[in-house]
Amino acid sequence: MFLIIGYVVILAASLGTYAIHGSLLALWVPAEYAAIVGLTIGGFLAANDIRVIKATVAAVPGVLKSSKYTKAFYIDALAMLFEILGKVRKEGLMSIENDVENPDSSPIFSKYPNLVHDHHIMEFATDYLRMMVGGNLNTVEIESLMDVELETHHHETMEPSHVVAKLGDATPAFGIVVAVMGVVNVMGSVGAPPAVLGKMIGGALVGTFLGILISYGFVSPVATLLEQKAHEGSKIFQMIKMVLLASMSGYAPQVAIEFGRKTLDSAVRPTFRELEDELKARKGK
Repeated sequence: MFLIIGYVVILAASLGTYAIHGSLLALWVPAEYAAIVGLTIGGFLAANDIRVIKATVAAVPGVLKSSKYTKAFYIDALAMLFEILGKVRKEGLMSIENDVENPDSSPIFSKYPNLVHDHHIMEFATDYLRMMVGGNLNTVEIESLMDVELETHHHETMEPSHVVAKLGDATPAFGIVVAVMGVVNVMGSVGAPPAVLGKMIGGALVGTFLGILISYGFVSPVATLLEQKAHEGSKIFQMIKMVLLASMSGYAPQVAIEFGRKTLDSAVRPTFRELEDELKARKGK
C-alpha cells in the first residue's frame, strides 16, 4: 500500500513540478520508453539463470502484500512448539513420531493451518524434531547445522532483492545509452531548423531523465522492500531454532518457548503475560 502511495508522491513531485513550467507532452517519447524497458528486461534476463529469474518474478508481487508475520502468527508458532514439546515431556520423544512424519494429519500441527501450509517452516521444524526422536543429539553440532541451513535459506531469500537492486543500479546507464542514441540522431540532423533540433535534443535527454527516475524512484524501493521481506521471513526460523535448542538442552517447554520469544522483534513479540494467558486459554479449550 505504501509503495503505491510512494510512487504517487514521486510522480507528483517530479512530473507535477515540471508541469508548472513545462509541457508534459515533451516527456512523451514512446521510443525512449520502449528502449529503456527493453534494455532493463534484457539486462535482467542476461544476468541471471532461470532459477533466479523465477524466484525474482515470484517475489516481486509480495511487496504489495501485508506481512503475515504478525504477533498473532508468532503466538501460534510458539503455542504449536509448546504443545509438541509438552507432549514429548509427558509421553516421550517417540510419541511425536507420527506428528513429525505426517504434520498435515497431526492433531497438534493441524490446529495451526497458517504454519502447516508454509512448507519451509514445517520442513525446518519437523526435520529437527525428527532428529530429536532419533536421539543422541549433540546440541553444539545441531546448532552449527541449523546455522548453516539458515545461512543458506537467507542467501536464497535475499537473491531477488540483490537482483532488483543491481537492476536499479543499471537503469540510469541504460538511460544514458538511450540519450546518446538520441544525440547521435541529432548530430545527423544538424542542418534542421533550431526548433526541430531543440525538440530532438529534448527528446534525447528524456532518456537520461527516465533512467534515473525509474531507477531511484521505482526499482530501488522494490529492492529495499524485498530485502526487508527477506529479513522478516528469517526471524521465524531463528525462533524455532532457539526453542528446539533449549529443549534439547533439557529446558522445560515453558522455558524453551521463552528462549524463542526473546528472539522476536519488539513490534511483533508478545509479552510474557500475553503468551502465558494465551497458552492457558488454549489449554482450557
